[in-house]
Amino acid sequence: MPQSLVIDTDTASDDAVALLMAARDPRSEIRAVTVVAGNVPLVQGVRNAKATLELVGASDVPVWAGCPAPLIRDLGTAQNVHGSDGMSGTPLPEPRMATQDGHAVLALLDIARDEPGRHTLVTLGPLTNIAAAITIDPEFLTRFEHTYMMLGTSDGNGNVSAIGEYNAWADPEAAQIVLRAPGEKTMVGWDISRKYAVIDPDEDRRLRDLGKLGRFAADINRDVHVFAVEETGLAGYDLPDPIAMAIAIDPGLIVDAEDLHLQVATDATTRGHTYADRRTPPRPVNTRVVTRVDGQVFLDTLRAALTL
Repeated sequence: MPQSLVIDTDTASDDAVALLMAARDPRSEIRAVTVVAGNVPLVQGVRNAKATLELVGASDVPVWAGCPAPLIRDLGTAQNVHGSDGMSGTPLPEPRMATQDGHAVLALLDIARDEPGRHTLVTLGPLTNIAAAITIDPEFLTRFEHTYMMLGTSDGNGNVSAIGEYNAWADPEAAQIVLRAPGEKTMVGWDISRKYAVIDPDEDRRLRDLGKLGRFAADINRDVHVFAVEETGLAGYDLPDPIAMAIAIDPGLIVDAEDLHLQVATDATTRGHTYADRRTPPRPVNTRVVTRVDGQVFLDTLRAALTL
């Protein structure tokens, strides 16, 4: 049977590609999509999620709107990276599917309670929705088969600051709550995207040649390309959420990982820095951190998902 995914997203360009991959991969099915403010404000993220699902005929997937801001901070978006609409200004039809009634956090709690052990949780944005669920049900994460998080970095190099990754930086208090909660968790950091999921101009052309979905994936990442080249020194735009999704669908992509006691910095200077406590005696492991993946298998998976 296909793996069942519950996806929490702050849908901008790379999240949209990740949703496409989940919807198109024969090994998976999407049980629910919950949206959190992050890359873009909440209303825009919901619109982007629904437009993306409709593009691939997945309008039967229920979508809930969640937290419009971090737990205790003001929202700091990544519209400087993804464009004001999160999709590099790419024209999208107005979605026809309805947003589900009720709050995403309550939907997550209901699914976890009523369908325990049946779903994999994949988080692609700030962890506000997930932390809010944990504050209500401290065992929330244990009710999923596993949680895969696009979060942090394993090598200390950040994208929103010198050492802070955006999802951890946007709501570090939420990230800390999630890391401390019981439940099997895997972190796929921005370093994995930077090393194994960069789409350079040649690969961008290959994606465009795949057809409508490949052109969509390339077009919505035009602004990310500019940021990645000018600000982070990459050879093209990188795809952190899609590589996290690919690993959630097929953990066999993981070549190396380390079981660690992971924490997130919340102070002003080091906000969003994910770091391991390696002192002795060993602290209890709370997260598996991916350090190396098979980049070629990721590209093959991406191309397959974008080929009509």
